[in-house]
Amino acid sequence: MSSYQKEIVKVKHHEREIHGVSYIPNGMKKCPVVIFSHGFNGTNEDFAMQSDYLAKNGVGAYCFDFCGGSVNSKSDLKTNEMTIFTEKEDLCAVIENIKKWDPIDPDRIYLFGGSQGGLVSALVADECIEDIKGLLLLFPALCIADNWNERFPTLESIPDIEELWGVQLGRIFFESIHDYKVFDHIGKFDKNVLIFHGDQDDIVALEYGKKASMIYPNARIEVFSGEGHGFSEAGNKRVTEMTYEFITANM
Repeated sequence: MSSYQKEIVKVKHHEREIHGVSYIPNGMKKCPVVIFSHGFNGTNEDFAMQSDYLAKNGVGAYCFDFCGGSVNSKSDLKTNEMTIFTEKEDLCAVIENIKKWDPIDPDRIYLFGGSQGGLVSALVADECIEDIKGLLLLFPALCIADNWNERFPTLESIPDIEELWGVQLGRIFFESIHDYKVFDHIGKFDKNVLIFHGDQDDIVALEYGKKASMIYPNARIEVFSGEGHGFSEAGNKRVTEMTYEFITANM
């Protein structure tokens, strides 16, 4: 007998469908839930270990594939149709859906985002403060707009298709973040925020995590010595345990 139920849950919105997996503890009435948002070219499976741990300890989880978020995504859209803002729509739709789930306590919904999913989670938390109890960010890619605007400084310089790490991104991805200043759109979320960042991260500089930890009223950053962009097994285990502690402390 498993101590939780794992099932596929699809969410439809904006004429597209999200594929996700829920992890709901057995026999729990109104349990907290963590919504996991994966990074660039990730999938729901990136947080299966964390979700399994939480569900065994009485905390629900939902992991999903962003639409167009990966070459392996089971959700709709092609990767060249995805933007930070389509991913924001996806996450908002997931929150609205989960609020109505019977076993879930709608007052204890937490967002956990890794890398690009961390950026998206941070943007959504600032707009949905009432709906979100706490925010956890794993090496959040708050640098994405800066990086691409440096690469394509003018709208004219943006290509129709740009390939990154084997993933095709469309012009719409870059146009939508042209002149976009991420730090103007995060930091209003006034509940507890926990940021995990490695000091050897060569994709998202630790400075971004540190800056974020200073602009939220109630944030702290945990710096992981020797960890890069993508933690070791030991690092991930510590993140998982700290996530559980964060939720129980915020009951």
